[in-house]
Amino acid sequence: MGKPDENHPLRGTRILVGRAHHQAGGLSYSLRDLGASVIEIPFIEIRDPKSFVPLDQALKNLERFDWLILTSVNGVEAMWKRFRKLRISRPKLRHLQIAAIGPATKRAIIKHGLKVKMMPEEYVAESVVKGLRDKVNGKRVLLVRAKVARDVIPDSLRQAGAEVEVVEAYETVVPAKSKARLRALVKDKKRRPHVVTFTSSSSARNFAELLGSSRAALKAVQLASIGPVTSATLAELELPVDIEAREFTMGGLIRAIVLARYAESVDHSGAS
Repeated sequence: MGKPDENHPLRGTRILVGRAHHQAGGLSYSLRDLGASVIEIPFIEIRDPKSFVPLDQALKNLERFDWLILTSVNGVEAMWKRFRKLRISRPKLRHLQIAAIGPATKRAIIKHGLKVKMMPEEYVAESVVKGLRDKVNGKRVLLVRAKVARDVIPDSLRQAGAEVEVVEAYETVVPAKSKARLRALVKDKKRRPHVVTFTSSSSARNFAELLGSSRAALKAVQLASIGPVTSATLAELELPVDIEAREFTMGGLIRAIVLARYAESVDHSGAS
């Protein structure tokens, strides 16, 4: 790598973004704005749950709950689609105290005209629990989330005295069409990415499944994780974590990539 470009610090860097198609745009745009060459191959496909009955029943009986916890933008949007389908009016949510796991989820909630009562300092399940533990004893909590998710929040809040109902708003699956594209990409030395981004544990698991036996081609590729939970999943999959965001957001992930690429360019220029 040559001397870093201050305005375009990622110039000459190929970055693979594996977010679902409808979500990749923001991250890809920001990376391109910094000079990166972005390749989009989704590691995740968002689908409706096999049944909406549990979610619909919870939404029709919102008066039973004191708290609503939302852990992703996908959860917010999936829930809102059901509100419209069921013709549930916004005033029925006014009594609820709403918790969002991070700023992107908070923005999605506010976009729909709702207020967020609590957002943790760190955007992981453990911090949600820390922020709510002293507030939920004897309270009824509705947790809207993906089909496959960690049970840190419901288990811990139940221990704190809450009555927690967990409902699935969507599920994530492996996009079958991505397998051939991903394997061809990592085997092509001229097109192979310098960095692969991971924004969730499910993206890491699906990437490993899509990659299959093509792992050997990753030797010169840096894997960038949005935070410790995703990093732990990569480690479980025996995939290296070369870059980890200090702030567990898209912006934090981008900053971590810029710093890592800058450090590598300095090392290379020093070596030469």
